[in-house]
Amino acid sequence: MKKRQSFLIVFILIIGLISCENYSDKSSRIKIGFSQSISEDDSWRKSMDNSMKVEASLHPEIDLSIYNANSSSKKQINDIENMIDNHMDVIIIAPLGNDSITPVIDKAFKKGIPIIILDRKVNTSNYTTFIGSDNVEVGKIAGKYIASRANKVTNVLEIRATTNISPGVERSLGFKQVLNQFSNINRKSITAVSLDSLNQSFSRVLDSIPNLDYVFAFNDNIALQVWDVAKKKNKIGNIKFIGVDGLNGPVGGIQAVKEGKLTATVLYPTGGSEAIKIALQIVNKEIVPKNTKLATTLIDSLNADIMSNQFDKVSQQMLNIEQQQNVIKEQEKEYITLFNLIKLLTFFIVVIVFLVLFSVYSMISIRNKNRMLQINNDKISIQKNEIQKYAKKLKISNEAKINFFTGISHEFKTPLTLILSAVESLNDEFQNKNQHLKKELVLMHNNSMRLLRLINQLLDFRRIENKDFTIRPSKINLYKFSVEIFEEFKREAKKKNIEYTIVSNCEELELYVDQNLMDKVYYNLLSNAFKFTPDNGKIQIEIKKNDELRNVCISFKDNGIGIPKGERDKIFEIYYQGSNSTKNGSGIGLNLSKKFIDLHHGTIEVLSEIGTEFRVILPIDNQFPESIVQLPDSTSGTTKLDYEYFDTDSNTRSSNLDSEEKQSILIIEDNSELLEFLIAKMQIEYSVFSSDGNDAIEKAFETIPDIILCDLNLPGKNGFEICKILKSNELTSHIPTIILTAMDGQENYIKSLESGADLFLNKPFNLKVLQQSIKNLLFNRERIRTFYSKNNSIITDIVGVGKNEKEFLNKIDAILNSNLDNSNFSVEELASCLHISRVQLYRKVKAILNIGIGDYIVNFRLDKAIQMLKDSDLNISEIAYSCGFASPNYFSTAFKNKYLISPKEYRNSL
Repeated sequence: MKKRQSFLIVFILIIGLISCENYSDKSSRIKIGFSQSISEDDSWRKSMDNSMKVEASLHPEIDLSIYNANSSSKKQINDIENMIDNHMDVIIIAPLGNDSITPVIDKAFKKGIPIIILDRKVNTSNYTTFIGSDNVEVGKIAGKYIASRANKVTNVLEIRATTNISPGVERSLGFKQVLNQFSNINRKSITAVSLDSLNQSFSRVLDSIPNLDYVFAFNDNIALQVWDVAKKKNKIGNIKFIGVDGLNGPVGGIQAVKEGKLTATVLYPTGGSEAIKIALQIVNKEIVPKNTKLATTLIDSLNADIMSNQFDKVSQQMLNIEQQQNVIKEQEKEYITLFNLIKLLTFFIVVIVFLVLFSVYSMISIRNKNRMLQINNDKISIQKNEIQKYAKKLKISNEAKINFFTGISHEFKTPLTLILSAVESLNDEFQNKNQHLKKELVLMHNNSMRLLRLINQLLDFRRIENKDFTIRPSKINLYKFSVEIFEEFKREAKKKNIEYTIVSNCEELELYVDQNLMDKVYYNLLSNAFKFTPDNGKIQIEIKKNDELRNVCISFKDNGIGIPKGERDKIFEIYYQGSNSTKNGSGIGLNLSKKFIDLHHGTIEVLSEIGTEFRVILPIDNQFPESIVQLPDSTSGTTKLDYEYFDTDSNTRSSNLDSEEKQSILIIEDNSELLEFLIAKMQIEYSVFSSDGNDAIEKAFETIPDIILCDLNLPGKNGFEICKILKSNELTSHIPTIILTAMDGQENYIKSLESGADLFLNKPFNLKVLQQSIKNLLFNRERIRTFYSKNNSIITDIVGVGKNEKEFLNKIDAILNSNLDNSNFSVEELASCLHISRVQLYRKVKAILNIGIGDYIVNFRLDKAIQMLKDSDLNISEIAYSCGFASPNYFSTAFKNKYLISPKEYRNSL
C-alpha cells in the first residue's frame, strides 16, 4: 500500500513539473489600454490606432487593448472603468470632451494607474503626461503662411471645429493672433456643424464674398469638403484652401496638395507611436515630462513630394517590421509546440521507466506472495480436513442432544395438560367466589398455555429441520377462519386499548390451506403485532383478493416500533431478533411462519415505514390433490384453536386512580412473586412501572419516574451499577433511588452511597418503613421544586439539587441565552440541542423544578428582561424583542402575570 502511495506521489510531482508554465513570463506582461474617442471612419484616428499597433508590435511584452467610444462620452467612461477594473499598467486616453470624463480620469489616477492624455486636453491635472502638437502653433503657421502672401486686401475664411474642443479653440486662437496684426487682411469665420449645414454656409459665403482669397479649415477633410462645394459652383478661381493633419495616402492632405486641391496643409502628428514609447518609459520607472509636444510643419507644393516620399518609406519600413514580427510569432509558435512536445515525450519516458521498475517490483512481490499463498493453502487444506472430521463428530453429538431435547419436550406436554386441566377446573369452581384466587388461577393458566405453545413451536421447528413435515390442506372459508382467530385476540386488544379491526373484499372466498399450520402463522404474526404495538395503538387484518393475479393477500398491519431498514431482509432468518426489540423471544416464530407459507406455495413479505406490515400472499387455485383431507361440516369450516387467554378482573384495574394524577415509581426486581407483591401494594398510590433488571436502564430513560426501587442482585448489571449509571446521566440523575438487598454489612452500605443511592434497605424489610421512606424522599424533592417555582431563584443557589441537575439546567440556560432574541426558538429545538427527546426534556425539568419547560423558558426570558429594565436604556418594545418575545403585548402580559405589575410601571418604580 505504501509503495502505491509513493508511486502516486511521484506521478503527481512529475505532472506538476512537466505542466508548469513560465509564470514569470506571464507576470512580466505589460497591459496597456487605449480609449479612442472617435470611430475608425475618421482617417486621422485610424492612422493614430495603426501607429500605436505597429509600435506595440515591436515590443512582445506589451498587451495592447483598444476601446473605441464611437463619439459617445458615456461609452468612453464605461471603457475607462473596465480598464481600471482590469488593472491596466498604463491607460492612454484620447478624450472626446474635456469635462465629462474628468471624474473617471481622476478615479484612475488616484488608484495609481499612470494616465497618458493624447491629442485633446482635459480640465484636470490628474494625469501623468499629455502628448500632442501645439495647436496654437498650428494656427499661427497657417496664419503666417497667408500673411506672407497677402500684398493687397485679402479676404480670408476660417472654418472652425464643431465643438469647443481644445485643438479647435487653440488653432483658432493662434490663427487670430497672426492675422489680427495685418490691417489688409479681412477675416471671417464659420463653424462646421454638419456636412449639409457646412455646404450651405460656405455657399452663402461664396455668394457674399466674390473675391475670397483663402480658406483655412479645422482639418483636411473639411477643407476638401468646401473645395468640392466651390468647384460645383465654379468659383474655385484664385481661392486657396489650407487644411490641417497632413496625412499621407491616396485620400490624405499631402496627396490633396500634390493634386492642387489644397494649397497647403499643416502636419498634425497622431502621436500613437510616441504614446506607446512613453508608456514603456513610465512602466520602467523613467521620468517623463508633464507635456510632450509633437513637432509640426507646413506642407505645400514645394515639399509635398519630399514629405510624401518620406512617409512612404516609413510606412514601408513599418510594413516590413510588421511582416518580420509575424514571421517571428510563427516561429515562436513552432518553438512552443516543439518544446511542449519534448516535455510530453520526456514525461512519457519517465512514466515508462517508472512503470517498468514498478512492474519488476510487482512481479517479484507477486511471486513471493504466491509462494506464501501456496504454503497457506496447504495448511488450510490440512485444517479443513481436521475440521470436517470434527464437524462429523459434532454433528453426531448435536443430533443426540437434539433428540434428547425433543424427547423431553414431548414429555413436557403430559404434565402441562394435567396442570391446565386442574387450573380450568379450579377456575370454574371459584368463578364467582374468590376474585383474588381467580386472578392467580388466570395467571397460572395463561403462562401454562404460553409454555405449551413454545414447546409446540420447538417441536414444529425440529420437524421442519428434519424435512418430515407433511401438509394436510382442507377447503375453508378464509374470511370466517380469519374472524375466529381475530376474536381470540380481542381481549388482549381491550387490555391495551388497541384499535383492532378486520376488513375483507372477499368474504365468500374459499381455498385450500392446512388449518393447523395457518393458525400458527396467524398466531405468530398477531402475537408480534400485539407485542410491539404500544397501548392505544392500531392493529388491522386486511384480506384482499386480486382476480388478475389469481391470489389473495392477507395483511397484518400495526403502528408499533417498526423494523430497522437494514434488518428487514434478515427478519425471517432462524434465531434472528431485531436490534430495536426489548422483548424476549425465541427467534424462530417468523422463520417457522415463512416455512409454513412456503409449503402452501405462497410468499410472505414485510414492509416497515410507520409501524410494520406483514403480507401473506396465497394462490387461489392451489388444489393439493394428493393430500387434501375432508373435515366434518361446521359453520365455520375451521377447528377450535388450542390456545386461549383468560381475562383478569376489570374491577381491580378500574379502581385505580388516574395515572396522570399520581407520582410514578419504577420497581426493578427479578423475583416475579416479590415484583407482583410490590406492584400490588404500590399501585394504589403510585403509577407503577416494572422491570426484571434486563431493561432497567432503558425503562428508566423511557419513563423518567419520580422514584426508583431497585434490587441489588439482578441478572446482568447489579443494583449498584444500575444506580451509578442512572445517577451519572443527565436525564435520570435527579431521581431518588432506594436499593433493596438481602446482603447486609457496612461495605455494601458504603457502596450504595458511592453509587449515588439515596437509601439502602435490607431484606426482609418492613413494608410500612419502605412506604414512609418513599414518601419522605418524594416530599423533600417536592419542597425543593416548590421553592424554585415560587422564588425563581438561580438554580446554583438551591440547596438539595444535585451537581448533575445544576449542570443540566446550566446547559439549558446557556442555550437559551445564545438564542435569547429568537422568538421562534422552540422546545423541540432546545431538546435537539441537548440531544434528548422533547418528552424526556419535559419530564426531567418537571421532576427537578415542578414546572413545564415552556414556563421555564418564559421565566428565563422574564429574568433577562428584568435585568435589561434595570441596566439598559432600551424601550419596552426593544427589550421585548431582545428577550425573544414575539410581540411587546405578549411580553407585557407575561410580565404582569408573573410580577403583578407592567414593565413600564416596574421601570418607573426604579
